[in-house]
Amino acid sequence: MKLIILDRDGTINRDSDDFIKSPEEWEPLPGSLEAITRLNQARYRVVVATNQSGIGRGFFDVEAVNRIHAKMRYQLTQLGGNVDAIFFCPHHPDDGCECRKPRLGLLLDIAARLQVPLAGVPVVGDSMRDIDAARAAGARPVLVLTGKGKHTLKKHKHLEGAVPIYTDLSAAVDGLLADE
Repeated sequence: MKLIILDRDGTINRDSDDFIKSPEEWEPLPGSLEAITRLNQARYRVVVATNQSGIGRGFFDVEAVNRIHAKMRYQLTQLGGNVDAIFFCPHHPDDGCECRKPRLGLLLDIAARLQVPLAGVPVVGDSMRDIDAARAAGARPVLVLTGKGKHTLKKHKHLEGAVPIYTDLSAAVDGLLADE
């Protein structure tokens, strides 16, 4: 079975500068849950790796994140889809933890727990943190232009031609599956 790692906010669901603090605020981006379902049908293990610094900032707690993820999983099951695992960093950006992307903690934890090498594994996200973490892990970074993706590309023009860039997760999945 193949593995793909997805960022959450801005990749799977709508992002907010005010943070996604509750299940009510969590809204999937158009086509994202269907894209995950297509990955499942193509025999991919889908794992989410997400920074959730709102916990460390005191905006919400781990239970709120668990409820958000339960909503995401429920909506996926309604489409026949599934996320195999969700890994998140709860720390404030100033905490200096090893799990906050662009550091490698989350990705290394995924590799260790699933007992898979990360070489060539697609890591799809909307920020430079996602790209940098994927590169450092030897994985294959993919940028989507949803969430902060357009801003990321505008600020880091060198990404053009250096990493695959897609309008959204659905297009990224189409590209990935077409390359097989």
